[in-house]
Amino acid sequence: MPSRRHAIASDLRDRITTGQLKPGDRLPSETQLADQYKVSTATLRSALAALQGEGLIEKLHGKGNFVRRSLRRITYIGGGHARDLRSAPDTALHITVRTTKIRAHGHLTSLLRVSAGSPLTEFLCLSYEAETPHSLARIYIPHDLAPAATPNNPRPQEASASFAALHPDSAEVRETVNARLPTPQEASTLRISTALAVLAITRVTADEATGRVVEAALLVLPGDRADAVFTTNHTIDEGQTER
Repeated sequence: MPSRRHAIASDLRDRITTGQLKPGDRLPSETQLADQYKVSTATLRSALAALQGEGLIEKLHGKGNFVRRSLRRITYIGGGHARDLRSAPDTALHITVRTTKIRAHGHLTSLLRVSAGSPLTEFLCLSYEAETPHSLARIYIPHDLAPAATPNNPRPQEASASFAALHPDSAEVRETVNARLPTPQEASTLRISTALAVLAITRVTADEATGRVVEAALLVLPGDRADAVFTTNHTIDEGQTER
């Protein structure tokens, strides 16, 4: 026999999938739902957490629980000089950018190959589809290389162009990709369950001529809406073709 938690989650899931509860609809308050199902608030929250983990609902701080709208998938294009974050053509993503001056510390010193305390500029970029957070990126640049200005609400292509302008023609790009669970802060910022895996990409760009790191980017892409594509071009040695 299913537990009360599973029974509640199943009932709400059916109401969502059959259209009784539509995308964007606000669910009754947790107190009202607990009374409706005759369970404790803790049991009710556990059921809602299961639906949040499935991507069916999202909790907005101070507003309540809402049926989640279907989110378009985004594709991270990696490898070489092709670095971009793309969405479906009919999807309107916008990005908020917050700029902060900081001092290098911890893992940033090794990523950027600088000494502790070196001045950096941090760009916190959060992309949105309508009002729903879509992806998170923290970009770190040596302070003397940071762009003078970035649009307040750039489109993904505009944001990419702003940072791409910093890269030298002969750039070495190293990308590390792993799947992990989000930190509590990441889950709160992206409004996702702490049980939903994210695609974490660390991208370090250096000037091949001088070896200086010009950018370190830490990207967090929720696994329910992101893909990563890497293209490798193989060069055939002329000596091999003469055999």
